[in-house]
Amino acid sequence: MSRARIRPVAAASEADFLNAPCPAPTDPQGDMSGPDRFFNRELSWLGFNWRVLEEAENPAVPLLERLRFLSISATNLDEFYTVRVAGLRELALSGNTTPAADGLTPAEQLRLIDADARSLMKRQQDVLTVLRAEMEEAGISILSAQDVTEADKPFLTETFLEQVFPVLTPLAIDPAHPFPFIPNEGFALALQLQRRRDGRLLRALLPVPHQIDRFLALPSESGHRYLPLEELLLLNIGSLFPGYALSGHCAFRVLRDSDLEVEEEAEDLVREFEVALKRRRRGEVVRLKLSAGAPEGLRRVIMEELPVQTDEVIEVDGLVGIGALSELVTDDRPELLWPPFTPRVPERVQDHEGDMFAAIRQKDMLLHHPYETFDMVVRFIRQAANDPDVVAIKQTLYRTSRNSPIVDALCEAAEEGKSVTALVELKARFDEAANIRQSRTLERAGAHVVYGFINYKTHAKISTVVRREGNRLVTYTHCGTGNYHPITAKIYTDLSFFTCDAALGRDATKVFNYVGGYAQPEGLENLRISPDGMKSFLLDRIGAEAEAARAGRPSGVWAKMNALIETDVIDALYEASQAGVPIDLVIRGICGLRPGVKGLSETIRVKSIIGRFLEHSRIVCFGNGHALPSEHARVFFSSADWMGRNLNRRVETLVEAMNPTVKAQITEQIMAANLADTAQSWVMGSDGQFRRAKLTGNERPFSAHRFFMETPSLSGRGSAGADDVPDLTHSAD
Repeated sequence: MSRARIRPVAAASEADFLNAPCPAPTDPQGDMSGPDRFFNRELSWLGFNWRVLEEAENPAVPLLERLRFLSISATNLDEFYTVRVAGLRELALSGNTTPAADGLTPAEQLRLIDADARSLMKRQQDVLTVLRAEMEEAGISILSAQDVTEADKPFLTETFLEQVFPVLTPLAIDPAHPFPFIPNEGFALALQLQRRRDGRLLRALLPVPHQIDRFLALPSESGHRYLPLEELLLLNIGSLFPGYALSGHCAFRVLRDSDLEVEEEAEDLVREFEVALKRRRRGEVVRLKLSAGAPEGLRRVIMEELPVQTDEVIEVDGLVGIGALSELVTDDRPELLWPPFTPRVPERVQDHEGDMFAAIRQKDMLLHHPYETFDMVVRFIRQAANDPDVVAIKQTLYRTSRNSPIVDALCEAAEEGKSVTALVELKARFDEAANIRQSRTLERAGAHVVYGFINYKTHAKISTVVRREGNRLVTYTHCGTGNYHPITAKIYTDLSFFTCDAALGRDATKVFNYVGGYAQPEGLENLRISPDGMKSFLLDRIGAEAEAARAGRPSGVWAKMNALIETDVIDALYEASQAGVPIDLVIRGICGLRPGVKGLSETIRVKSIIGRFLEHSRIVCFGNGHALPSEHARVFFSSADWMGRNLNRRVETLVEAMNPTVKAQITEQIMAANLADTAQSWVMGSDGQFRRAKLTGNERPFSAHRFFMETPSLSGRGSAGADDVPDLTHSAD
């Protein structure tokens, strides 16, 4: 069979990421036997968010998609502060001086974070200024109150009175009206008013309701005109405070500590989480963003009442809350968006007229989302719910959509009398409330809902369907690297593996028994789990590659994930590198490993891909006595990043690909394309900084995302084209 492979040559150049020798190793800066061998986790994450922001400046990206990247960089930073910075702040305030793996104390990390984050936020405003100018040229305007014309006022008045005024709650600030509570991500206007008849001063707050869109579309004969909601409020101060004139104002936005603490011995876990979610809204303020030039009196009152210190205040010379700019990324201007892309339905499924069980019975199938549609996962569960021969369904739910078709199918199956077990993770950060709602819906339908462990999150992505076929029961298993979330599956790159292999079915059932009944899984055949054994298995496999290299045999490690910070794993990779193992890593976000350091990591290369789709799949390939790629390699996909929390404090899965076609798909298509990508790649230096991949000579940029959009996955091919897959060697943007 001719397979679509990525060859290690792009256009006329022979120096790409796959074949090129490692860059010349740098001399170590500091003691590479001590903490200096690690790069700081938090600063590495900030570096990732800088890369996201730089896509907002990338002229190769469509204009509104650049605006989306800007918005993502802002919402990312907000979450970083409400979780990571909040935790470090708590440690520092308690006097904790325990250093991180890189040797920095919480207080030292906070100082470095603050400096870098302030630079990042300034750059966000600079980028927005550039984007607004380009949007103006394209006929998209973000207005201020001063830009409103007389012709606009009747529409704005009607909109304000009918759609905004009923939701507003103006609040005076005086001894009789104490400063109100502003929740996490709360946005408000602080007002300085003067009574017209006697000049009496009044201070007031006007919370900006989050239930209403931040940007109001104004009628326009050509183009698009948007007025921020706070500007509409300022235009109508007279209606909100009759008899008063506005003499000063500022906008501010609050971020609070959003981590959850749950009592270990909670008798009712769901009720405990509902209480904890309410506490999250009242967490301590970790950052206050305040519009520049705020009247000193208003600034002082806000800081005293929240309360916040001076170093927790960010003055914003521009738009406060730029995460909301995502509202302007609409389908009205398709020429300013990525070209349309429709995910493929696997040909094998089409050959079987949509019957997922028949397609899986024919052979194991690995789908690469979003290039192959996630609808196949939904169809798998829906078909199981409607199939009279299905007797049982088990499903993990870490994150899913609000109106989840998978939850609907599980409810339908339970109502039909099937045995349905749903493992719902209540501790999925920022999805706790949604998961509580889903669990109650499932329970009402008659499903058995399990919440897993108090101390461990269940992050594994597994579903099993038990079907009666003749006189036997057959278990169909789905294992994935991503969440059962139809919305995010449109932009997250993930793997979905379907099989009716009895061994993996037994393994998956043991995992459900472990989480539901604390039955320690024994005799796992084709699957490893954390926190019981996955880490030691990975360390053994890395060690085996080092032994092969020391013995003069071929070796290699390829890995792809979102984050690499687990110190034991990093040290194992360093040891393997010193033995001569070539190691290529695709790390989207946080990387605590320093590549290319002389005497430490000379054979390790690290890259990050930031582009149209969010890289989310976790893969690791070991040469197993051969150079990669090889049909003899041991190939795995996983729900786990290589982080302490994933390997030590979560229930995760690592599944070995045994089917030759699936192995080839992962090594010769997915990993090879990621390693060959130059269009959206950033290469990490030993200083922890990522720099855009450089092209050499006449080399044309190769886009892994574009290749995957154009090339069907090997294991999903059907009779319509199994023998004539094109042999693509490069794809130019």
